[in-house]
Amino acid sequence: MSKVVKHRWTSNFSGPAKLDRRSCEYEAYIPDGLLTRQFGLDGAVAAEVADAEASIARLNVSGASLVNTEALARILLRAEAVASSRIEGLDVGARRLLHAEIARRLDDAPRDVTATEVLGNIDAMIFGIDSIGQGGEITEDLLLEIHRRLLVGTRLEEHGGHYREVQNWIGGSSYNPCSAAFVPPPPEYVPDLMADLCAFANDDGLPAVVQSAIAHAQFETIHPFVDGNGRTGRALIHLILRRRGLAVRVLPPVSLVLAIWSKDYDTALTGVRYRGPSTSDDAHGGMNRWIAQFSIACSRAVADADQFKSTAQEIQDAWRVRIGSLRKNSAADLLISVLVGAPVVTVTSASALIGRTYPAANNAVSQLVEAGILRQVNISRRNRAYEAPEIIAAFTDLERQLASPEGDTRTSEPVRKVPRRR
Repeated sequence: MSKVVKHRWTSNFSGPAKLDRRSCEYEAYIPDGLLTRQFGLDGAVAAEVADAEASIARLNVSGASLVNTEALARILLRAEAVASSRIEGLDVGARRLLHAEIARRLDDAPRDVTATEVLGNIDAMIFGIDSIGQGGEITEDLLLEIHRRLLVGTRLEEHGGHYREVQNWIGGSSYNPCSAAFVPPPPEYVPDLMADLCAFANDDGLPAVVQSAIAHAQFETIHPFVDGNGRTGRALIHLILRRRGLAVRVLPPVSLVLAIWSKDYDTALTGVRYRGPSTSDDAHGGMNRWIAQFSIACSRAVADADQFKSTAQEIQDAWRVRIGSLRKNSAADLLISVLVGAPVVTVTSASALIGRTYPAANNAVSQLVEAGILRQVNISRRNRAYEAPEIIAAFTDLERQLASPEGDTRTSEPVRKVPRRR
C-alpha cells in the first residue's frame, strides 16, 4: 500500500530568502512495488497501446527499406537524447550539437558546456542500448553505469553511478522541501525500490509499451539520484523496448513529444502517485491515463520519424541525381548513405563510417563538396569539417513538427521552458 511518511526539515539558514531559510514538516511519498502489483487496461487504453506497438514495430521493419537503417537509428537516438535533455532545461539545437560532437573528437576547440552535457546523455544512451539485447537483463549495475556516464564532465560528476544518500525534491525552493511539488522516498527506501523496479523491467507479463511506461513512471517517482533522474529514466524506456524485441534497430524518439507535452507529461506522472491500495479507482485511473498518454506519444513520435525518413530518402535521391554518374558502393555512394546519421563529418570520421581508406574518403568528400551536398564549416582550428545542410534542416523540421500538436510551430504557442529537476 502506497503511503507518505512525515519528516522534519531543519533549516541551516543558508538560503538567500526568508522562505529558503525556514524549517517545516514535509511528506515524502513511498510507492508500492511493481513486481507483485496487478495492472488492468481499459479498452480504449489497450487500443492506444496496440497502435503504439504496431507503429514502433513498423518503424523498425520499414527502416531497412529506405535510408540506411543504422544511419537512421543514429540520428533518431541523438534526437531522443537532445529532447530528453531539453526536458531538464538543457537546450541545444541540432547543428550546434553536431558541431560540438565533431569538435570533441578533434579535441582542439572551446568546450560548449551545455552541448557537453547533452553529448554525455548521448554517450550514456548508446552505452545502455548497446549493453542490452533481446531477452537480456536490465540490472541495477547497468542503470548505475548509464547514470555515471551521463554525469561525466559535469559539476555533479562525483554523484554519478551512486544512489542518493540525501532527500531530494521537485519544485519549490532549492534549499528546502517545504514548498516542493513532490518529495520522493527518503534515501533508505531507494535500494529496495530499485531492486523491485529492475525485477519488473525483466518480466515479460505485460506489453512492452505498457511495461516501459510503468517502469519510467516508477523510476521518476523513486528519483534515485541526486541529478540526472529524468534522462536516466527515459533511457530506461528504450532499454525495455530493446530488451522486449520491439525496437531492436530504431528507437522511437518519444522524448521529442514528451518535451513538448511537458505540462501534460508532468501531470500524468503525478497522477500515478496514488495513496492507499493499488486496487483503488485512483490507482487504476491514474495509471491508465499515463499509459494512454505515453502510448499516444510513442505513436506520434513514430509518425514524424517516418516523415523524416521519407524526407531523408528524397534528399538522398536528389543528391544522386545532382552528382551524376555514381558507381554503386563507391566511397561517394556510401558516404551519401551514411550522411543521414552523421550530417557533420571530417575526412577521418567519414573514412571510419564508410570503411574506406583516408584518400578514398577524401576524394568522396571532395565530390560531394563540388556537387553542393557538403559544405566546409569552421569547427576546429587545425582540422576541416563538412556538413550536409539539407539533412540538418530536415532534422530541424522534425523537431519543429513535433513541437506542435498540429505539426506546425508557426501556429503554436511558444514552447514552455521546463525548470531543471533536482
